[in-house]
Amino acid sequence: MSETKKTNIILFSGDYDKAMAAYIIANGAAAYDHEVTIFHTFWGLNALRKDEPVPLKKGLLEKLFAKMMPRGANKLGLSKMNFAGFGPKMIKEVIKKHNAVPLPQLIEMAQEQEIKLVACMMTMDLLGLQKEELLEGIEFAGVAAYLADAEDGRVNMFI
Repeated sequence: MSETKKTNIILFSGDYDKAMAAYIIANGAAAYDHEVTIFHTFWGLNALRKDEPVPLKKGLLEKLFAKMMPRGANKLGLSKMNFAGFGPKMIKEVIKKHNAVPLPQLIEMAQEQEIKLVACMMTMDLLGLQKEELLEGIEFAGVAAYLADAEDGRVNMFI
């Protein structure tokens, strides 16, 4: 009987290229029979946001955060060469040209491979995000749940 291989990724960054790297690694690990968890915290939560606004009752600060943060994986900027939003358009064109998989589809693939996508509840509270604003099928937990997963992990990454 073989040992269960576990890969755990903390996605802290809200940059398109870094989120894409996290999901490429996660999907690759799942293809190699790893149990994979991606724990989304702070700006990494934006990759899980729905593209369309969800009408919810929020306070002023929560409304401001919601307007300032990118809504969904396709709206994330690049970590380098963002060029006022032109950089992401360029990289998406390169991805398309090379028949690579863009971030929104990598997230769908992760869900199809039963990769556990976890949203940090404490960060959601800090940023004023509510469960209804995130994609379907997301789990919600705190850092203790991540640490429990990471304790048994063969691979643990912070992106």
